[in-house]
Amino acid sequence: MNDIQTTLLRVDDPTDCPTTVLLIEDEPADAKLIQDALAGTGTGDSVFHVEWVTRLSDALKRLGNEKFEVVLLDLSLPDGKGLEVFDQVFQAAPDALILVLSGLTDEETAREAMARGAHDYFSKGHVDAHWLPRALRYVMERKAARGALQSSEERFRAMSDASPLGIFVSDAEGSCIYTNAAYHTISGLTLEQTLGTNWSMAIHPEDRDRVLADWRDAARDRAPFQTEFRFLQKDESIVWTRVNSAAMLDGKKWFGLVQTVEDITERKSAEFVLQTAEEALFEEKERAQVTLNSIGDAVLTTDLLGNVTYLNLVAETMTGWPCEEALGRPVSEVFNIFDGTTRLPAANPMQRAMAENESVGLGADCVLVHRDGSESAIEDSAAPIHNREGRVTGAVIVFHDVSESRAMALEMAHLAQHDFLTGLPNRLLLTERFSHAIGLAQRHTKQVGLLFLDLDNFKHINDSLGHAVGDRLLQSVANRLVECVRTTDTVCRLGGDEFVILLAEVGQPQDAAHIAETLRAALAMPHQVNGHELHINLSIGISVFPDDGIDVDTLMQNADTAMYHAKASGRDNYQFFKADMNARAVRRMFVERSLRRALKLGEFLLHYQPKIDLASGAITGAEALIRWQDPEAGFVTPEHFVPIAEESGLIVPIGQWVLRAVCRQVQTWLDSGLRAVPVAVNISAVEFRHPGFLDGVARILKETGLAPRYLELEITESILMHDAESSTSVLAALKAMGVQLAIDDFGTGYSSLSYLGRFPIDTLKIDQSFVRDICTDADNATIVAAVIGMGKSLKLRVIAEGVETHEQLAFLQARHCGEGQGFHFSHPVSAEAFARLVDTGN
Repeated sequence: MNDIQTTLLRVDDPTDCPTTVLLIEDEPADAKLIQDALAGTGTGDSVFHVEWVTRLSDALKRLGNEKFEVVLLDLSLPDGKGLEVFDQVFQAAPDALILVLSGLTDEETAREAMARGAHDYFSKGHVDAHWLPRALRYVMERKAARGALQSSEERFRAMSDASPLGIFVSDAEGSCIYTNAAYHTISGLTLEQTLGTNWSMAIHPEDRDRVLADWRDAARDRAPFQTEFRFLQKDESIVWTRVNSAAMLDGKKWFGLVQTVEDITERKSAEFVLQTAEEALFEEKERAQVTLNSIGDAVLTTDLLGNVTYLNLVAETMTGWPCEEALGRPVSEVFNIFDGTTRLPAANPMQRAMAENESVGLGADCVLVHRDGSESAIEDSAAPIHNREGRVTGAVIVFHDVSESRAMALEMAHLAQHDFLTGLPNRLLLTERFSHAIGLAQRHTKQVGLLFLDLDNFKHINDSLGHAVGDRLLQSVANRLVECVRTTDTVCRLGGDEFVILLAEVGQPQDAAHIAETLRAALAMPHQVNGHELHINLSIGISVFPDDGIDVDTLMQNADTAMYHAKASGRDNYQFFKADMNARAVRRMFVERSLRRALKLGEFLLHYQPKIDLASGAITGAEALIRWQDPEAGFVTPEHFVPIAEESGLIVPIGQWVLRAVCRQVQTWLDSGLRAVPVAVNISAVEFRHPGFLDGVARILKETGLAPRYLELEITESILMHDAESSTSVLAALKAMGVQLAIDDFGTGYSSLSYLGRFPIDTLKIDQSFVRDICTDADNATIVAAVIGMGKSLKLRVIAEGVETHEQLAFLQARHCGEGQGFHFSHPVSAEAFARLVDTGN
């Protein structure tokens, strides 16, 4: 065999540029398996170009002469083993995506390789044509996403450092977590010197008491905070600053502070110049002219009649009027301002300054209109000009452009009221709009509807395809929701996969139901996200003002309760709130809380129902059935608590407890010299789809020491067919462990016979709903006979559930059904009683 082999594996479009892969593997069978897998089902619109080497030396030579995007590396080679192999390959190809090929015995070494720079590791025993190409693409996309995130962070820092405003960000405790370059220049401090400090540390000692007093007043009144103070740098130099401060909120919770710091040293200098200009103007007009043109703020003066007498260069730029053309014109023509909120002309502050003979400020939202019609936000103050005798002879206004800082403030205000992912209003803005909607509804004798929406099975999509796909799906859902409602309505994202829709001025509750149906129809259409066709449904709860509450919190809680009722009613539907739902919600919360206590205090126990060979009557196995011995409610059967455990997610730790208890019990029987039989455990959909399910089964078998052949997992066909491809891989992994597999409740769902043949199962369990009426219902009898025949054809064990009468037994024996389970043979019994049944038959 050659030491180097090259294979071009096409995934989809043969014109696409191939992804270069170096396979370093000395076992030809494993290499062939990987090459075949990559040559199999396509994963997208690219190709893999695979080169195979069997020795480390050949790999290093190839990596020295050629750049590979992906390296698949076996750590056990003829000329090198373990982490030394990885280190040499990593040094030769630091930019490649290195994936370690792990066997069953060297998984720990593979993890150590990841700690040294490997991107992931794959088990060679699980390679198949469906999974490997997609896994490679997933890891490559994950690496690209990390690089994009790093680039995004670098761009943000570059933009921040390019800002002329200093930026100081602190956490909820007031400790600095970020400062930009402009802040370092203004404060004279480095980033390392600012991190962990309080923003007030650099205030000039003479300004500190004043500034902190103003800060406390603003914080107490929750008012915006703006101030000016001096920075005292280490070399004793002083920088005057204007500081704007805003809280960073998550809902109503304060989690930090953002301050913008503007260097206004030049403006302060100009103010000081203007304070003395009344006397110096007559003697040193030229000097004043030079001074005014050198400052950073715009300066405009008028005479007593309000005609322009002077503009400095900055004022010329901001107004668009050269000084020569502006002289003698009314100030309202040159300095054209209006209120940015009302868009109405603003009062001239210079007239007020002269009339009141004191400095006055511009309006809070003042906008200056340039001569060419463009606009800029401005702020500052006007003051009267006096002659030697102290009489007012005119006025001066000093102003500057605050468009950038005002835009930043608006952006921060928007972020405080909107969801960062979807751009939808958050709960804070929803509360404001609800108050407005109530006012309108009361004036117009209308109602207000509140819809609480939850996406069914979103967690499964998010866990299986990744958060990036989940986020894109949430954005797609948000867009469709907005398209389905009026512009007067509000679509809000609470967080996760929960949305709330506020329907203003609803004529009757049925209008809300109509909207709910529209939403369900819109969301039922598939979403195209990152090459995936995703299907998602809605569970909707509806509450109405004023019947179901008069404040947003009550309506929200009641709509939430109705939504949970919609989920309990089969999902993908809507429910109106009813008063008795609260009682059920309270009951559900009580049971959930009690289940958590039961897990902690060990209130669960197991009973075992035997499975019988219908020909010989021998016990062939058992099914473990959970029971709950509640200290207050007494003996609780599964149907009263398992649905709530599944909704709350508690079914996962409960299922782990059942698996561990069964394995320990069977091992105890074996250790005691008793005859043991395989014991079956039912697996719920939540457990089967949980990311840690496979690892949990393997861990429990290892902890208890039980041989896997004594454990059987029963999974309903509806769970398996929900995502047949994914189910196949999970079942294959379980089968590889040596665990027995059974399809429970067979015949009650929809099964594809092609998938049934592919599933590595051992047993079919005929659902008791068919067995119950086999002696009286011809259709059920036909179905049961067909399942028995199909099971024999597929060489599967067939077990009939719910055998309760001699007539049912006789029917099954006549059709040569292999095994049965039901009250006719035995009710579920304790572990001790079951051991006696196996030993003595009684």
